Amino acid sequence: MQRILLFLYRIRSFLLFVLLESLAIWFIVNNNSPQGAVFFNSSNNFIGTILSSKDNFTSYFSLSSANEALVEKNTELLKKLDRFTQPKDSVYLVLDSSLSLQHEFRSALVINNSLHFNQNYLTLNKGSRHGIKAGMGVFNEQGVIGRVKGVSKNFSTVISLLHTDNLISSKVKSSEVFGSTKWDGRNPRQAKLLYVPRHVILSPGDTIVTSGYNAVFPEGILVGRVTEIGQGADTNYLDITLELSTDFSRLNYVYLVENLLKTEMDSLYDASGIIIDE
Repeated sequence: MQRILLFLYRIRSFLLFVLLESLAIWFIVNNNSPQGAVFFNSSNNFIGTILSSKDNFTSYFSLSSANEALVEKNTELLKKLDRFTQPKDSVYLVLDSSLSLQHEFRSALVINNSLHFNQNYLTLNKGSRHGIKAGMGVFNEQGVIGRVKGVSKNFSTVISLLHTDNLISSKVKSSEVFGSTKWDGRNPRQAKLLYVPRHVILSPGDTIVTSGYNAVFPEGILVGRVTEIGQGADTNYLDITLELSTDFSRLNYVYLVENLLKTEMDSLYDASGIIIDE
């Protein structure tokens, strides 16, 4: 204790200098607005930097607990996906046993995506060596995305639902009335449900899903919800506007479905001269 007091006594002049300087700065800051503003802005930046560094430091050491929580969640999802024996970025669908035998599912990452053209496409990071084939349906947990058009060894291109030539065979979930979903080239969040007869009763909010009447998508994948219903220029059909369930501006992982009977079905349709919606 005595050594500490002796030390403080030796630097008494320095301590007095620091005290007087602090008082001088305090008086300047409190009695002069410009200097006060500069001081407080500088101090806020300094304190903000310190707090940000502290937050990054503490967050780094909390990553282990966050990763543990994610692992537990992934474990739960993998148990649900066990029926497909798919990787962790696959989707969970409620399918009956016959459908699960008819379809196989794969996953891929979107590495390129267009939104602002009349004919939009996506590029996926998987190709033929990963089992991707032309004609496979593409969707995510939100709903329908499109159909595989071309495949190389490591990549594949997808015709987006936001493509004016792409028709998706659809139906009204509640009434089983079917039609075709087609994008009109305008709003990337909306599309039209075509070929629904005028006598059909619909309400805003009705759910539209894939019909299963084709060789691409299984039945029941979400397409969108009805927002507007009009009589339309065509006297035979309603003018129905859908809000698409998929947000095409935020695509990440997607899921691909292959109908194992597609070749046989396509051959039958070709032989019969039948043209169907995808």
